[in-house]
Amino acid sequence: MKLLLPLACLLALAGCSNKAPEPQATAAAERVATPWDDLKKDEQKAKDVQKVLDDQAAAQKKALDDAEQ
Repeated sequence: MKLLLPLACLLALAGCSNKAPEPQATAAAERVATPWDDLKKDEQKAKDVQKVLDDQAAAQKKALDDAEQ
């Protein structure tokens, strides 16, 4: 019995090595889809459309200003 405890400790220490575990890059690289992904896509699309409309309105205003002069 006295020999069993040191032997168990020795086996436990031998099981722990200094070798670092391999990085799990594949698990970190995979992205899980969330319910808000579609909402974010719609929001970005709306921002893009608004930017196009603002650019067109600015161009139309500039054309009107140039025509007045």
